[in-house]
Amino acid sequence: MSSLLPAVAEQLFRDIQRTYRDTSHIPDDLLIALKFVFGPCALQALDLVDQRSVTCLSSPSGRKAFQVIGASGRLYTCFVSCHYCPCPAFAYTVLRRNEGLLCKHILAAYLCQAMGVTQQESVSDQQMSMLLSGTAAP
Repeated sequence: MSSLLPAVAEQLFRDIQRTYRDTSHIPDDLLIALKFVFGPCALQALDLVDQRSVTCLSSPSGRKAFQVIGASGRLYTCFVSCHYCPCPAFAYTVLRRNEGLLCKHILAAYLCQAMGVTQQESVSDQQMSMLLSGTAAP
């Protein structure tokens, strides 16, 4: 995970990872904790996970980015390493108002990683560079 998240969030993802690996579901107590830590976007993020909307793009150089298909069908490229998403909710709720840790797209990427259900796609270093610079999508 990332050292940019509070310790309680890190522990929550570890608990989800351990429990989901053993049982293939997230128990109610962890769902309640998820809602408590991340607020209303937790349910929306879980919906994105259920819809298999998260794809991890990785390049030979080791760079990673996550593409998340939002509820509206729009594709967002998220960078969990620096907690960035180009969605309006991230800009307003997280950056401007400081009312949340993450948007639903980044949270969905973390949850998919913890649950081991992230779709994987390999891209070239050139495609990743273009993606990182915002000039093109793979």
